[in-house]
Amino acid sequence: MIKVCILTLSDKGSKGLREDLSGAFLKEFVESLGWQVVSYEILPDEEKMIKDKLESWIESLSPELILTTGGTGVHPRDVTPEATLQVIDRVVPGIAEYIRYISFSKTPLSALSRGVAGIKKETLIINLPGSPKALSEIMPALVRIIEHAVSKIKGDTSECARN
Repeated sequence: MIKVCILTLSDKGSKGLREDLSGAFLKEFVESLGWQVVSYEILPDEEKMIKDKLESWIESLSPELILTTGGTGVHPRDVTPEATLQVIDRVVPGIAEYIRYISFSKTPLSALSRGVAGIKKETLIINLPGSPKALSEIMPALVRIIEHAVSKIKGDTSECARN
C-alpha cells in the first residue's frame, strides 16, 4: 500500500468558492487502487504555503507519494512548480514530460504546463494539472510508473523488467 498526500492548489477552492473536483478525483482514484490517503488539503496559490505544506507532510507523515493538483500553468498565481523545486532534492523530469506527452494528444495547450516531479527523502512528489478530465486521462497511465518509482526510491534492488 502506498501512503499518499493530496494537495489542491486553488485560490477559490481554498476559500470555499469552488468545489475541489480535481482533489476529489485523485482521492477516489488512488483509494480505488488500495493506496492510503493520509492527508488531503486545499491551499491558495501561495508559494511559501505550498513549500511549507510539502515539507511538513514529508517530515511528519513520511508519505511515499505527494500529488499536487493545480497551479502548474502560466498564470502569475501558478507557483506550484516553484514551490516544489524548493523542496525536492532530485528532479525526475521524465514523469512531467510523460504527463505532458499524454495530454498533447488531447490539447496543444498542455504545452503550457510547467509541472515538475521529484524526490525528497523517500517521497515522490508529482505536480498534476487542475482539471479532473486531464487527471482521468493521466492517472491510469502513471500507476505502474508510480508503483515502480516508489519501490526503487525505498531501495528495491531487483532488476527492472526488460521489454
